[in-house]
Amino acid sequence: MTIIDNAVYVDGVRTATPHSLEQTFETLSEHGGMAWIGLYRPTKDEMAAVAHEFGLHHLAVEDAVSAHQRPKLERYDHNLFTVLRPARYLDETETVEFGELHVFTGPNFVVTIRHAETGGVARVRKRLEERPDLLRHGPEAVLYALLDQVVDDYAPVVAGLENDIDEIEDQLFSGDSAVSRRIYELAREVIQFQRAIHPLPDMMVLLEKGFEKYGVDIELQRSLRDVEDHVQRVISRANSFRDLLQNALTLDGTLTANRQNEASAAQNEQVKKISSWAAILFAPSFVAGVYGMNFDHMPELHWDFGYPLAVGLMFGAALLMYAIFKRKGWL
Repeated sequence: MTIIDNAVYVDGVRTATPHSLEQTFETLSEHGGMAWIGLYRPTKDEMAAVAHEFGLHHLAVEDAVSAHQRPKLERYDHNLFTVLRPARYLDETETVEFGELHVFTGPNFVVTIRHAETGGVARVRKRLEERPDLLRHGPEAVLYALLDQVVDDYAPVVAGLENDIDEIEDQLFSGDSAVSRRIYELAREVIQFQRAIHPLPDMMVLLEKGFEKYGVDIELQRSLRDVEDHVQRVISRANSFRDLLQNALTLDGTLTANRQNEASAAQNEQVKKISSWAAILFAPSFVAGVYGMNFDHMPELHWDFGYPLAVGLMFGAALLMYAIFKRKGWL
């Protein structure tokens, strides 16, 4: 069964905990109040039952069942369909895990649908049940509280990403070969995080447009504006992360190129030294090779000073080559 929690609230107080959707509908019909149904990856049949009872739009129901939606807020007559992307930072793997939360709100009901293992909805329900004065404002109070919880949970994510970026700055100058991959991984997480938070301001604007029409309580209006301020701060910091990672990637490329140039320069110096000594050794080898061919008509072979001349020529050529390469800085 995918029902996580199921309750009926009257005047902000939990008055019933039905064991099935049918009992929820009956209780709501008999006693009034507000139903809050929490589902986890519901089946088509379960969503069809909820949709039929509360008049949910079929397009929103399809999105809720299939999941993989971007954050959005859509209004269907008196019902709202909201998609949020909760996130949490995992210290063990230094990664960000993203969830998906769908919220249907109407005149007398809230249906929350989770597609990931997150405890945000349970925390919001517990907090609201301890605040009947807030919960009695109905579905709008639940929706705003869920928005507030999701945005508050972004704070540890921002702190975790910020710490990872600081570590990358240290890795850049240590010559760690894995830093480029880490930068790309972090950049991908930052982009996913931005996709989760960038639609939120427009969603807030849409909610604000309905304040007067739907008679939203003034305290809830203030609560939503406070959430909006938090969203703007999170967006500002996330945007700065992307700039920092882009700069880190550019710096990494520059440092890598410099290291390669230094290695290439060192290699060239070694090649110069090897080539110089090869040339120096070639000169006496050439002289020795010429006079070692034992031709009959070589006057120097029968000359008393032939041997000293050959030896002197070999040493002289070697010294001359050494002086030339030394002057050029190859040795």
